[in-house]
Amino acid sequence: MPPTYDIRLIAPSGYPQSAEAMRRGIARLEAAGHRVTGQEVLARRELRFAGSDAERAADLNALADPSRDLPDIALAIRGGYGAHPLLPLLDYEGLGRRLRGAPVALLGLSDFTALQCALYAKSGLVTLGGPMLGGDFGAASLDAQTWAHVWETLAAEEGQATWDAPETSDIHVEGTLWGGNLAMLAGLAGTPYFPAIDGGILYVEDLAEPPYRVERMLYQLLHAGVLRRQAALVVGDFINYRVTEYDNGYDVDVALDRIAAASGVPIVRGLPFGHGPRKFTLPFGAPGRLRVAAGQARLTFTGHPRPKTP
Repeated sequence: MPPTYDIRLIAPSGYPQSAEAMRRGIARLEAAGHRVTGQEVLARRELRFAGSDAERAADLNALADPSRDLPDIALAIRGGYGAHPLLPLLDYEGLGRRLRGAPVALLGLSDFTALQCALYAKSGLVTLGGPMLGGDFGAASLDAQTWAHVWETLAAEEGQATWDAPETSDIHVEGTLWGGNLAMLAGLAGTPYFPAIDGGILYVEDLAEPPYRVERMLYQLLHAGVLRRQAALVVGDFINYRVTEYDNGYDVDVALDRIAAASGVPIVRGLPFGHGPRKFTLPFGAPGRLRVAAGQARLTFTGHPRPKTP
């Protein structure tokens, strides 16, 4: 029988767009036997945020408080802008001291990438990119692979993800697995909150970003000296963007081709990860291995948070 988890909700970014989706997500988690706490964060509002900067930072800093029990999972309710103002407010020393090596999974996506960058750079914490409460667990139609993979990853000593990559040359690389939302990564490059990772396997995704902005953000990582230091770039979902007649055939695939030529870094496409309904759960900061052979990509990783290890 799979383990059940104590899940504490955190709201580091926007407030719920749909209260119904949040209720549906909680109901699904509880029906699977998990215990969900912290539901008070769902009612907070300040401007477009789920509470003040101080309140939202306190969600995370509470994990450093030795007087409070740790959850198995600290689950972001949603993304949206809001994480950047929290970065100077986090107790990196306390979080690192209490959580480094502890079986606690911090899980989120999109804007959550900014927190993942900072927590790894400042505290050495390995976190997880993956489904969130509202848009994923609370979706009207829950993707079966997304649901299954998150629990498989949390329970597995070696996590894995496989997908079709028919247009990718065979490669085999190892390195630190990290990444997330491209806009968050590009926006933090060159700041104290951006991790220095050499020889890594960098995965990226984004939502509603036109091809020229995708290329520009990747060039930001290239010009900042980040991209060329990676062993591979793995491309997740880039969805809901528009092209115009003026683009003249220039789309995200072409932008990626141009970045591959400029950087010399192998690019592997087709990773189910991002703002689409189907996504793998992937660590930020754990050792990984990527192999592509005969049009199949396989990513394996260890050292990720594993609450309630079987």
